[in-house]
Amino acid sequence: MDESENKLLIVDDDEALQRQLRWAFDGFDVSLAGSRKGAMAVFEQEPAPVVLLDLGLPPDQDGPSEGLAALESILALAPETKIIVMSGQAERQYAVRAIGLGAYDFYDKPIDIETLNLIVRRALNLYRLEAENRRLQKQYSTQALPGVVAVSPEMVKICGDIHKFANTGISVLLTGESGTGKELFARAVHTLSDRSAGPFVAINCAAIPEPLLESELFGHEKGAFTGAIKTTIGKVEQADKGTLFLDEIGDMPLPLQAKLLRFLEQRVMERVGGRREIAVDTRIVSATNQDPIKAQADGTFRQDLHYRLAETVVKIPPLRERGEDALLIARHVLVEQAREQGSKARGFSKDACGAILAYPWPGNVRELQNRVRRAVVVMTEGRKLVTAADLELSPSSAPVMPCLTLRDSQEQAERAAVVRAMSETNGNISRAAHILEVSRPTLYVLLRQYDLKS
Repeated sequence: MDESENKLLIVDDDEALQRQLRWAFDGFDVSLAGSRKGAMAVFEQEPAPVVLLDLGLPPDQDGPSEGLAALESILALAPETKIIVMSGQAERQYAVRAIGLGAYDFYDKPIDIETLNLIVRRALNLYRLEAENRRLQKQYSTQALPGVVAVSPEMVKICGDIHKFANTGISVLLTGESGTGKELFARAVHTLSDRSAGPFVAINCAAIPEPLLESELFGHEKGAFTGAIKTTIGKVEQADKGTLFLDEIGDMPLPLQAKLLRFLEQRVMERVGGRREIAVDTRIVSATNQDPIKAQADGTFRQDLHYRLAETVVKIPPLRERGEDALLIARHVLVEQAREQGSKARGFSKDACGAILAYPWPGNVRELQNRVRRAVVVMTEGRKLVTAADLELSPSSAPVMPCLTLRDSQEQAERAAVVRAMSETNGNISRAAHILEVSRPTLYVLLRQYDLKS
């Protein structure tokens, strides 16, 4: 813990009380001030997470003006600071006003050291929890990708890698099964790069017939072939100053692979039927559901093209290997679909949560999205929880787990239990802690331990 998080500022003009409180909080790094001006001078030099503030400060010892002004000034500098207002009976009415202005708590004089010590330590613990939560949120916002829902360690690492690669300009090859969201990661590479203001252009090399693919990719001149009634630019030109995403690159015909390789080497191209070389500045991100090394061995994928496209390779794991990601993605889809449909669906039943975690998801994220969207549409009007039956899943399905050490198994089970409880309660800390039979502070510790965002 940072030493600055153990600081305590005591603001009171009673020197005897100052000495008593300094002694009572000998475990803290205590600073003292006897006026608003003095308090601000100390706080600006060394901000404290917790402040004990007397309302009656000179020159208005009998009124609240100086104390309330000090309260507002401190919170203006550091809104996260926990200020405990100390007041005598005469100022009690102003203590309520202080709470309204942002004070953490108030304490009636005369001082009971044991009680006040408990209040201060509780305030400090809350400050530390909030500071850690801000740190985790900052870390998550740094690691997360636009549109990507992920908490599994493998996916968090991939998100971090994408952040590192995005601004380098190197070509990225995304591999993984169909439905794992490769295009989503390709868009993230574009969005996080210095080309984000330019176009993101995608072409599925497996969805276009071979005779038309070259024209789609490089465009054609008027009269280049029957039906070419005008000059048309292709996807490569459209992606100038932006990013070109070549989906299912492994299905591109070999002759076209050679033309693509020439473009990648020289950064110039010719339209079909054209004679003029056209320079294009675009970044290439490609994806395939095949094993590129095996495809090279089979003679269906050029090795030299692979080297050009795969300056870095990012393998997206299938959903069945992403642990509790499935449950969080399902909840994300449910919220969006319920909003679009005007549905009252707000979460999943326990049997649905179990089924989502147990099902192997052969169609990966795409299948999960389709099942959840359909469930929201067909579920009985007025019901709030989606069931396993709504998802057309069996609640008794059991996941196939790899062999793990006992410690690994315990950690995976604990992490999965936390995610499940948070999902079932829609992120409600108190209810999730009740389900897990732990205290709120313990749940916060678990969320930090497993890098989970509440």
